Amino acid sequence: MTRTGDTDLTAQSTSDAHAQAAAAAGVQGLLFDDDLRPMPEDVGFRGPTACAAAGITYRQLDYWARTGLVSPSVRPATGSGTQRLYGFRDVLLLKVIKRLLDAGISLQQIRTAIAHLSKRGIDDLTQITLMSDGASVYMCTSPDEVIDLLAGGQGVFGIALGGVWREVEGSLSELPTERADGHDDGDSHANDELAARRRARMTG
Repeated sequence: MTRTGDTDLTAQSTSDAHAQAAAAAGVQGLLFDDDLRPMPEDVGFRGPTACAAAGITYRQLDYWARTGLVSPSVRPATGSGTQRLYGFRDVLLLKVIKRLLDAGISLQQIRTAIAHLSKRGIDDLTQITLMSDGASVYMCTSPDEVIDLLAGGQGVFGIALGGVWREVEGSLSELPTERADGHDDGDSHANDELAARRRARMTG
């Protein structure tokens, strides 16, 4: 368990806390057992599309890019008229930031949390649940860590990144993509794959 605050975390597990945490995990679905794959690295989304999927404003997107919080990984802006392209993972982080802001977490704490997340690979992200007590953000990589955190009274809310991943995937499957070489990829295989995976989960 990684804590992005300034003090050590001490938590004691109880049977009641285990039961409550198990019930919470049941509501959110399987937090730590997701078979999720990223999109091709050369396929991205323009700023307005990334904003729509993440639920943020273009002003927020621009500010976070300029300050290095979330930079477009597929194609950065290199001059006048150049369209930035955000990858799937970028949009996932934008969505997580929006959730944390809505929960009252400070941008400074969010920057620390995102810095830790950015050091992890795509597969690792799907195995993480972010918990917060409103002041600090904790990164749990197993159900036991979530239980311990709740038992200690530290976790007020949680964000299962696997769940956010699926939500973003569903939103982006309906939106246009573009390849890094500048070609419009609105009807691309990437969109088809996203849509197919979304349908499979809805019918499965």
